[in-house]
Amino acid sequence: MKKHIATSLAALLATTSLANAEGVVNLYNWGNYTSPELIAKFEAETGIRVNVTDYDSNDTALARIRQGGHGYDIVVPSNTYMQTWIDEGLVVPLDRSIVTNMDNIAPEWVDVEFDPGREYSVPWQWGTTGIIVNTSAYDGDVNDAGLIFNPPPELQGQINVIPEMSDVMSLAIYYAGGESCTTDMDVMRNVRDMLVEAKQHWKALDYGTVDAHVAGDFSAGIYWNGSTMRARLQNEDLAYGYPTTGYPIWMDSAVVLADAQNTENAMTFINFVLEPENAAMISNFARYANGVTGSEEFMDEVMREAPEIVVDPELAAAGRFSPACSQEVNDLQSQIWTEVLQ
Repeated sequence: MKKHIATSLAALLATTSLANAEGVVNLYNWGNYTSPELIAKFEAETGIRVNVTDYDSNDTALARIRQGGHGYDIVVPSNTYMQTWIDEGLVVPLDRSIVTNMDNIAPEWVDVEFDPGREYSVPWQWGTTGIIVNTSAYDGDVNDAGLIFNPPPELQGQINVIPEMSDVMSLAIYYAGGESCTTDMDVMRNVRDMLVEAKQHWKALDYGTVDAHVAGDFSAGIYWNGSTMRARLQNEDLAYGYPTTGYPIWMDSAVVLADAQNTENAMTFINFVLEPENAAMISNFARYANGVTGSEEFMDEVMREAPEIVVDPELAAAGRFSPACSQEVNDLQSQIWTEVLQ
């Protein structure tokens, strides 16, 4: 009898453990990038609890997943890193029997170079990297990367640069007259010298600085358009600049990890964010476009005419979608970036 009770208890514990595992999905995402409203709605509709853990850069996320033993199910890499995730077998193809909302992806974001036909990923958000300026401290042209790389006196010592290598290097290379993924050593030497010289005029290299910009702790910086919009809505002196020398356009996409413990739940969540109303929740929170057709009608009115979202055609022409560079180029840029950070 005792043996039977013990066996039954073991079976019950095993079943309970499985049920708990089936009721969870663990999302590893950029900091301050996940809509609490979206999470609450998903949990209410599915009964699946969502745990969100933040990271601060593509490199941080990639290094953590490579280590293994992380417990995450979903991650949201940028397009320039997606091929690495796929090539290294860190992600799995989407289960189309669960992810049935693929037709909601806007046509221009389906057959993308970083994941042709969207075999592995779905859009999360996309945007640009440019310049944030406090116009009470500087009243000149904000569409100038020179404000960061050759700052005027009124901005020196009051600049924050997001420490995301690919974004900063792209802006610097364009400003130096180069092209994405260039191997021109003359250009790259100029970029290195320019960044090392400019850094002495920077106050910080930090990510989560919306509140700091709102408070006036910085007068300028390299920042993303959505984060700048969030700051501007709290401080009307803040403006977003699109460097005329060129600026990167990027997309972050959600993928399911190969060593996920809750794969089915992860696929369910992936499918959920492709519903237009849900995609709009992500955009309304973080203030970026999302790549899901029909989400526009659920967007906050303030999103529809925001200068950080709706770009003047002349300035839009300077935007360049960030490609994935070769390992040789990545190594060269990493070497320069390491020198800048010292």
